[in-house]
Amino acid sequence: MGAYPVSEKEPMYKIKTFNQIAVRGLERFPRNGYEVGSEIADPHAILLRSHKLDAAELTPNLKAVARAGAGFNNVPVDACTEHGIVVFNTPGANANSVKELVLAALLIAARDVVGGVQFVRGLAGIDDEAELNRLVEAEKKRFGGRELYGKSLGVVGLGAIGSLVARAALDLGMDVLGYDPAISVDAAWRLPSEVQRMENLPSLFSRADFVTLHVPLLPETEGMINEQSLRSFRPGSVLLNFARQPIVDTAALIRSLKEGRVGMYVADFPVPGLVDHPRVRLTPHLGASTEEAEENCAVMAANQLIAFLETGNIQNSVNFPAVSLEPAGGYRLAVTNRNVPGMLGKMTSILAAHQINVVDMINKSRGDVAYNLIDVTDEPSATLIEGICSIDSVMNVREFKM
Repeated sequence: MGAYPVSEKEPMYKIKTFNQIAVRGLERFPRNGYEVGSEIADPHAILLRSHKLDAAELTPNLKAVARAGAGFNNVPVDACTEHGIVVFNTPGANANSVKELVLAALLIAARDVVGGVQFVRGLAGIDDEAELNRLVEAEKKRFGGRELYGKSLGVVGLGAIGSLVARAALDLGMDVLGYDPAISVDAAWRLPSEVQRMENLPSLFSRADFVTLHVPLLPETEGMINEQSLRSFRPGSVLLNFARQPIVDTAALIRSLKEGRVGMYVADFPVPGLVDHPRVRLTPHLGASTEEAEENCAVMAANQLIAFLETGNIQNSVNFPAVSLEPAGGYRLAVTNRNVPGMLGKMTSILAAHQINVVDMINKSRGDVAYNLIDVTDEPSATLIEGICSIDSVMNVREFKM
């Protein structure tokens, strides 16, 4: 699939869905301008959750893919970028849902609630209340624990979820240590001032009673909890992973649990070798499995697709720059090109040759791709569009009536 011109004059945008998308999100698409469904061929956009999208599904008219969730490892991002397709995710939409599960995990790690519930279930056959009470009182010491108050929590990754976890842990009376070398300005503003910023991971690991992971799965974070990093953990500390499973090296973790370096592991990702481990507590990927989180993600993904399809604006893309330009009226061109020198000059030269007046414009780049929004007064002709498309390294051109 090579570069191709696209005219935004069709009355209907086609959105193909995979998985069960929350109705509140689907309702965001106006019925008089969008066709939404799971059987649509050659869509303008794809909206999905966990479906693993194959590069072969990137059909000719596809302009955008929106993942209703923070993770996007089920989307072929590199292939999308190569074809000028914008990939969106929904960071923060499920943050509160994950935060609450992490708090539950902290409590489960500190107090043997799971063991206590299982013990009581085993007493179901006892009808004598006095005997039941005697057994409960005699055995409850087996399920003793410790308070979170005054303990230290190390938060690795201080984005939307990590900052919420840090704030909640402070409210529980914990000392919070934070580490994030790539923290954004927005995330820094959200972070409570009481969080102690650590300069490196070994320092955080050595001081924390509990460590919770909230980093995305990237080549540099895959296996970041490994044999070497686990040596820095305080003996008997608890590791929580509600980010992504491959961030933790399973074999190294099992050895660390056996040595007592890690006292307990609580995670949202069942894997062989850990499912029945006595000091491991696993949940079946429940982080975003709340009604509210699914709705928030679907609504956010739909809004981002609508804004992109109707105005060209981009927010929360994982492969394109964030670009927003308030419409100036008239017409708009959205041009995607490879990030090479001289491209903007070539475009404006063609506009000038056609005596098109530019009202406003913005140009941003990210990695190997650049994106331009150009507002003009007069309707661009087919010849002008073809001229821009013919520029070497232009990937696609879209036209809007604003």
